[in-house]
Amino acid sequence: MAARPVPPRQPQRPRRRRARRGRRLWWLLGAAGLLWLTRGLWLPPVPPPQMILVLGGDVERERVAADLARRDGLPVLVSGGSNPEYAHWLFGRQGLDAGRVQLDYRATDTLSNFTSVVDELKRAQVRHVLLVTSSDHMDRALLVGRVVAGSRGISLTPVPVPCGQRCLPEGRSKVWGDGARAALWVLTGRDLRGWAAARFGPLLEELQPR
Repeated sequence: MAARPVPPRQPQRPRRRRARRGRRLWWLLGAAGLLWLTRGLWLPPVPPPQMILVLGGDVERERVAADLARRDGLPVLVSGGSNPEYAHWLFGRQGLDAGRVQLDYRATDTLSNFTSVVDELKRAQVRHVLLVTSSDHMDRALLVGRVVAGSRGISLTPVPVPCGQRCLPEGRSKVWGDGARAALWVLTGRDLRGWAAARFGPLLEELQPR
């Protein structure tokens, strides 16, 4: 009886090729790290703060911003803050006239606090902003802001407002989830949270334990 033919062995990928690809990846990561570490040598220097951006949600943030504006002579932009009557009274009490205070009510959350104003700031040639928000909100706000504003060449310096016993610490999933939304906004120009909720929300609800 004739012997059964032995099927040919599938050629294996040479280890040398895998090693070469691994070295290439490390070179790319090293180059990216070097660019980041030396960014101060090739990026233009950041100017002193040019304005104050206040994220609404607590009037104490606006009080702190009013003190900063009076001390440093900076204009103020409040995104999603208190009602106009109270805000104008609060800033006027610190001697800030209406021309130095801009109230913007387009934002509905932390991401839109930045996306609703960042292109206007860029057109106004603003490159350095003092970011005022509560200390328990600052990690998420700073991550989102550095992604969104950083994509427009705008630097942020945090000014956390103490919240004491009113603090509600935010989980890392919330912080990084909003960071991912910010990165997708930079890439697509859209907030994809609604799109993802419409398509995957029912599936996620089904996976929830009953």
